[in-house]
Amino acid sequence: MLAATVRVTRDLDTAEEAVQEAYVQALRTWGRDGVPTRPGAWLTTVARRTALNRLRRRQTLEAKLPLLVEPEDEGGVGTGAGEGAETIPDDRLRLIFTCCHPALAPEAQVALTLRLVCGVATPDIARAFLVADATMAARLTRAKKKIATARIPYAVPSTAELPARVDAVLTVVHLLYATGHTAPSGDDLVRDDLCERALGLASLLRQLLPLDREAAGLHALLLVHQARRATRTDAHGRLLRLEEQDRSAWDRSLIAEADRLVVAALRAGPPGRFTLQAAIASLHAQAPSYEATDWPQILTLYDELLRVWPSPVVALNRAVVVALVDGPEAALAEVEALERDGRLAAYRYLPATKADLLHRLGRPAEAAAAYRAALALTDNTTEQDFLTARLEATRPPS
Repeated sequence: MLAATVRVTRDLDTAEEAVQEAYVQALRTWGRDGVPTRPGAWLTTVARRTALNRLRRRQTLEAKLPLLVEPEDEGGVGTGAGEGAETIPDDRLRLIFTCCHPALAPEAQVALTLRLVCGVATPDIARAFLVADATMAARLTRAKKKIATARIPYAVPSTAELPARVDAVLTVVHLLYATGHTAPSGDDLVRDDLCERALGLASLLRQLLPLDREAAGLHALLLVHQARRATRTDAHGRLLRLEEQDRSAWDRSLIAEADRLVVAALRAGPPGRFTLQAAIASLHAQAPSYEATDWPQILTLYDELLRVWPSPVVALNRAVVVALVDGPEAALAEVEALERDGRLAAYRYLPATKADLLHRLGRPAEAAAAYRAALALTDNTTEQDFLTARLEATRPPS
């Protein structure tokens, strides 16, 4: 609905307000007259009309405002469509490319798009960027203010402008899936709606950019995650670790499709971060068992990933593999170095990983303290239950 409305207005603030107004009108009208046959179309029509009325009123007050566009023809979609609109085959994808405007800082592009286009809550975006909620809220406000003051037009980019925005768009889709794959808050570990939306966008991106190896890598990565998604919890919704999951229930057709994409991307040239992550995920998925996983090769891929994408999160994930190749003592040294670094201070998986390593090293009191630290950082009930059970396991038998 937002995507359809912003195509009319080319002004995201106006479109967002109009969509909210449409929901308010729905609450008033539907309770009296009943829900219409096509509620989505009803909401979209009301949002567009509301947005156009607001634009016309603004035109009366301000003679020329660059953010405005000519109103659409009656019953039409709008005149914001240009070369880019014809190239990008999906309203949501068009809006993501539009919001990832290079005039904004890369992190602001991604955060703003996740909030406004994908509907991800500000606290969940803050967790994805490892910053406080207030910091992310201020960052989003600054980005919107910059758009307004600089009068950055919300125009669908042309084909020639797409390459400069691809990395931010891929990051948006990846973070959207990650937010659904492990929900930062709530009772359920997985948010299926976000995962399905991200997977669909990744598929569209691969069709739109058939020669882009990273678009293929991202699609492959999400396919592997999707293949294993149903086995990440048991029948009671409890979190299962990779070694506890039923590999016979993994979707082999998705894993095979992902493997074809990964192999093609690796053969085409030096891999980027999404292709390397997909290659790691693919190796996990193809191993006949957890014990038979090719951990040395996965560690080699992590080394390359850390070179291409020097992120502390990647370093932490690499440390988990180090534990399986060189033992928990070596991994603990790397985790403690990341702890001193401080950038992962709000990242729940750092103390959770440290706790697991300490538990394996026979240091239960320190492991319990680390599990408590991890518990304090997660708002997801399923993860809290998992960490509580692990914490209980550190207690000596009475």
